Amino acid sequence: MSRSAHPAGPRHGDVLPEGHYSAPPADLNALDPKVWSRTVTRAEDGTVTVGGVEVKRLAEEFGTPAYFLDEADFRARCQAWRDAFGPDADVFYAGKAFLSRAVVRWLHEEGLNLDVCSGGELTTALDAGMPADRIAFHGNNKTVDEIERAVAAGVGRIVLDSFQEIVRVAHIADRLGTRQRVQIRVTVGVEAHTHEFIATAHEDQKFGLALAGGQAAEAVRRALKLDGLDVIGIHSHIGSQIFDTAGFEVAARRVVSLLAEIRDEHGVELPEIDLGGGLGIAYTSDDDPREPHEIATALREIVTRECAAAKLRTPRISVEPGRAIVGPTAFTLYEVGTIKPLDGLRTYVSVDGGMSDNIRTALYDAEYSVALVSRSSDAEPMLVRVVGKHCESGDIVVRDAFLPADLAPGDLIAVPATGAYCRSMASNYNHALRPPVVAVHEGAGRLIMRRETEEDLLRLDVG
Repeated sequence: MSRSAHPAGPRHGDVLPEGHYSAPPADLNALDPKVWSRTVTRAEDGTVTVGGVEVKRLAEEFGTPAYFLDEADFRARCQAWRDAFGPDADVFYAGKAFLSRAVVRWLHEEGLNLDVCSGGELTTALDAGMPADRIAFHGNNKTVDEIERAVAAGVGRIVLDSFQEIVRVAHIADRLGTRQRVQIRVTVGVEAHTHEFIATAHEDQKFGLALAGGQAAEAVRRALKLDGLDVIGIHSHIGSQIFDTAGFEVAARRVVSLLAEIRDEHGVELPEIDLGGGLGIAYTSDDDPREPHEIATALREIVTRECAAAKLRTPRISVEPGRAIVGPTAFTLYEVGTIKPLDGLRTYVSVDGGMSDNIRTALYDAEYSVALVSRSSDAEPMLVRVVGKHCESGDIVVRDAFLPADLAPGDLIAVPATGAYCRSMASNYNHALRPPVVAVHEGAGRLIMRRETEEDLLRLDVG
């Protein structure tokens, strides 16, 4: 079933063509549950709460800008993905979306595995108590040190991304006297309907080994010959923010074809297939993501059908939802600083954050929603562009949206669906201080990542 896809295509200029934006919503005070986390509500008096805590109170306690993460929603989404795929499949949360020690503990408690792609993510996972055998290590250029640490820790799998990495991992495993479980990442030539910077399965990109030309088959052949490696399966990832399962169907068909080729040539049926992640979430009311049970059913049917056609045993399926778990569970809270109307165009609303806490709009033309959350308003809607305080014209948080015409400096506005990639990709551009992440649960907020301070900046600057 096809769903609406993430906006892609060429970057447009500051002045948009007439009709680019949707009509104003019928009720500016309404909070679409498809976009906001599950415990976010607005009372009749206009008060907005999350996890039972009023947003204005959170702003007073933790300041702005800040990310507020709905712990109950996060845990519920973990449970939904785990239950949808069941005990005969593996769900690996993709740590690149957002990772902290608190998140690792939640994942462990909810029975999910964890996918990491750097030494820092591995250290965080192990320090927070995630069992090493429930960790997968990704990356297109893992350093020797990272590989050594992963093998020594006993990670459950390393996803091999190049011919050089096959040799490196095998050599390190031999030296450490172990056999490392590995998967081979393949690029299957599927053009995912997403932004070009987050499409990862066409041949002309840096990830994996291509099916075309036999590169992937040759990688499997080499890996099977090395004593230090235990080849357990094939890994495929076609992109991110995808709503259409057609790409997964094509990818699964091509991966299963490789599995059949491996069986016929080497007499081995690899027991696992990882279809990656990339399932989309709702950033706006126009987005229509699928539920975990729908995705699980569709992917299982695809793999089972293709394996039956190839006369293969159905392998154990793995998936890697990161954005689909954490993305909808958080919003970013800002304070309005200046308001600048441009006659005949729109009104620019400047906030106390920007591209340093959400670079996705600048990178991917990402679309977001926004709402006034410090009060309700009966004012007419005005077309706005929410921008940050940085020295870039591309410092845009929400490109086009509607807010009440009586918006004023000091008001609090919130951008939902910022749990994935916003804090992970945050920067110190203009020496901005990266915001805190606050977990809100059962009537209380608690820091899980504190706000950076100017002292932090100076400690890194050794003069």
